[in-house]
Amino acid sequence: MVVTPRTQEEIQAMRTGGKILAEALEMMREATVPGITTAEIDARVREFFKQKGVEPAFLGYYGFTGAVCISVNEEIIHGVPKQDKVIQEGDIVSLDCGVLHNGMVVDSARTFGVGEIPEEARLLIERTKKSFFKGVSKLKDGAWTGDFGQACEEYLDKFGYGIIRDYAGHGVGRAVHEDPTIPNYGTKGTGFQLQEGMTIALEPMVTLGAEETYVDADDDWTVLPVDHSLSAHYEHTVLITKNGVEILTQL
Repeated sequence: MVVTPRTQEEIQAMRTGGKILAEALEMMREATVPGITTAEIDARVREFFKQKGVEPAFLGYYGFTGAVCISVNEEIIHGVPKQDKVIQEGDIVSLDCGVLHNGMVVDSARTFGVGEIPEEARLLIERTKKSFFKGVSKLKDGAWTGDFGQACEEYLDKFGYGIIRDYAGHGVGRAVHEDPTIPNYGTKGTGFQLQEGMTIALEPMVTLGAEETYVDADDDWTVLPVDHSLSAHYEHTVLITKNGVEILTQL
């Protein structure tokens, strides 16, 4: 496996795209209110990207029909925007989106509650996000992908959560998915050794129960846990630096 560090020009394109993506995710989060459909959210982000002069990286990717993946409650990832999918009070919603800017892709995701949500759902969202930061704190030039996975797993295991095995973080930049693959579980000092200048998307995907998944036969995209337990997702694109990481997809 050969993973080439980014040039300064490529990194700058990803920084700019990352800020736009962070703005888009915040805009969509604010727009996600009871009664809105997931197709309406998708339409809003398409218009936002058009105004910003960037392209949605996911639209048309392997035939995906949306600009954003919108996964609700037990849906983990890859939820297809639909006219008949209406957001309800008490839902938890995961938005996963990508931007293409000057030939470079960034990828990011958030899960949040709509109105009042159960405490177990609030904690799942909070802890999924925290697991990302536990893992990312272990990364810098010379660290291993297993360092990230072990830190995530050790933290999430305290709560008995399910860590999705079938999907993982990944390299990102010239394409949406590049090497290396970066699981949210693992062993320190194993996997792929990271170098300064590499860009990767790290994305814990966590459930209240099962780790095993299946793909919804109705749309051939939406991924769910086999026990239909609530699910959360948190993702940033990061740049590996000499002493840590730079998060590229935040405001």
